[in-house]
Amino acid sequence: MNFAFDAIISALGEPYFRDDQIAIYLGDSLKLLRQFPENSIDLVVTSPPYNIGKEYESVLRLNDYVEWCSSWLQLLHSATSTNGTMWLNLGYLEVPEKAKALPIPYLLWNHIPFYIQQEIVWNYSAGVACKNRFSPRNEKMLWCTKSPENYLFNLDDVRDPNVKYPLQRKNGKLRCNPNGKNPSDVWEISKVTSGENRSSKERTSHPAQYPEELVARCIKASSNRDSIVLDPFLGSGTTLGVAYSLKRPAIGIEIRKDYADIAVQRLLALKRSHAEFLPFATAS
Repeated sequence: MNFAFDAIISALGEPYFRDDQIAIYLGDSLKLLRQFPENSIDLVVTSPPYNIGKEYESVLRLNDYVEWCSSWLQLLHSATSTNGTMWLNLGYLEVPEKAKALPIPYLLWNHIPFYIQQEIVWNYSAGVACKNRFSPRNEKMLWCTKSPENYLFNLDDVRDPNVKYPLQRKNGKLRCNPNGKNPSDVWEISKVTSGENRSSKERTSHPAQYPEELVARCIKASSNRDSIVLDPFLGSGTTLGVAYSLKRPAIGIEIRKDYADIAVQRLLALKRSHAEFLPFATAS
């Protein structure tokens, strides 16, 4: 039993779906985030709408979009523990008469009340092909912490074992950690693809699904077992599925019932299979 998890559920009320480790709420994130106890969440991993006209969003005027983001960012900051972390996946949007594809972090950096530790470039192999500009192959992961110095970072849990010279020595000592190297700030992780003969195994009908491997690295690096994870823009439920596999209690908020139902079905399938949902996410 996780008493901190149960206390949050008591504050929020009856969830749309719940088991002993996972809770999904159906509703508006701004409303529900106001009900979270202060300093109750250890880790936020999420990807908000990009304001680019996807089926799950209504496009706002740029200033209104930034103001909306600022509101939920402030609420997340309040809900996050003093040594907690937020991982924020962001892409690009068009600014009329100014930019075709402006990185959203350029718009939000001074609206983020967290301390921005680092921008990670998520490089993926698949995407649209362009003729009059370079083909886009990356999004951003903003690694943010509540405290500039007092935060969790489990580097050994996310080391890259693909080392070119693992046994290289200097003065008789190994130059590389035997567990692998630091993954650096460019992460080469495949995108969740769709289409005949190329669809990812984890693919759902959600139009903007990020990969389990990406989320697993964030959760492993920035939490321990029993740390409470939150995704306020749950979508197809990837964050909760990964958290479940890594034995972290997790809460998700989703405004659309059809997406929440996808997340529920993925979690139920995961519980049935016990391991097949995320083979690389061994608990740490």
